[in-house]
Amino acid sequence: MIKFLDLQQINLAHQQEIEEKLLQTFRSGWYLLGNEVKAFEEQLAAYTGAKHTIGVANGLDALRLILRGYIEMGVMQKGDEILVPANTYIASILAISDNGLVPVLVEPDLNTYNIDVDKIEEKITSKTKGILIVHLYGRVVFSEKLKEIAIKHQLKVIEDNAQAIGAEWNGIKTGNLGDAAGFSFYPGKNLGALGDAGGITTNDEELAQTIRALANYGSNQKYVNIYQGLNSRLDEIQAAVLGVKLKYIDAENSRRKEIAKRYIAEIKNPNIILPENPESEAEHVWHLFVIRTTERERLQNYLTENGVQTLIHYPIPPHQQEAYKEWNDLSFPITEKIHEEVLSLPISPVMREEEVIKIITILNNYG
Repeated sequence: MIKFLDLQQINLAHQQEIEEKLLQTFRSGWYLLGNEVKAFEEQLAAYTGAKHTIGVANGLDALRLILRGYIEMGVMQKGDEILVPANTYIASILAISDNGLVPVLVEPDLNTYNIDVDKIEEKITSKTKGILIVHLYGRVVFSEKLKEIAIKHQLKVIEDNAQAIGAEWNGIKTGNLGDAAGFSFYPGKNLGALGDAGGITTNDEELAQTIRALANYGSNQKYVNIYQGLNSRLDEIQAAVLGVKLKYIDAENSRRKEIAKRYIAEIKNPNIILPENPESEAEHVWHLFVIRTTERERLQNYLTENGVQTLIHYPIPPHQQEAYKEWNDLSFPITEKIHEEVLSLPISPVMREEEVIKIITILNNYG
């Protein structure tokens, strides 16, 4: 069976360096808010070009804390609206509603799967205070029009960069395109930890200081609490691992791009809709390679029978989830079509050529 994602092999590629760092961290006797976290924060800031990085516990907390930071700064208040793509993973939306803000769903572009920028302005009201863009599947979403809309309506642009670390728009990396960005370093991401981990980047010093305190019980001085904060800290062990792996992210993303290029060029089955390849290779890091088909269950069973593991990202759109039952009667036809038809193929920096060829051959023989 060709695994959807062979995490063991991905991490074993860096075994010696990771083990040395883990041993060093273990022996240091310092496991929270230490040198490894500081070093990784500096490395991620340098990589993205952003001035400030804060390591946090996970990607959901990263987004929660950005929005909470804006609330504490008086930029937003409970009841304000945040635009968000309707076809995103539910974490993007949970971060909004968890802060007492109102998620406003916007349909995606069927070609890119990212938020349809042309549909943003019609959703803006006097209560809209931000746009949470999601670089879905690893493809950057940004444009001059998006910037103009944000400036015109005085909206904060927040990046959900859980899937697109290393992608670029006009030479600027994701994580440094909007006002702030949340990263997930969940093990399966392009830059994955050995457990849960997350990060935030921003060029706003006040926001960075506010978030750093919020994530540490609302404190920037021990036993002095200025906010009703939470405990969301990147630990030294995960920071040490991420510091090692960040050095290789561009090379590993390049391998993903090579595989995606072959899939797009060589999969010729008319029953399969391939993802769009952006004009600029830099705009996509292929966290996921997502195809569409009207007979998803049949195709997935066929691939399984032929030794190829696939996953569905994501089978149920947020507006049809019980968690948001107040939205269950709403209709988002493009989002629903995507969620009914998508299927993710294996793609990773450790895939062998023979595995790529096998997947292409199996798909071309499907009928």
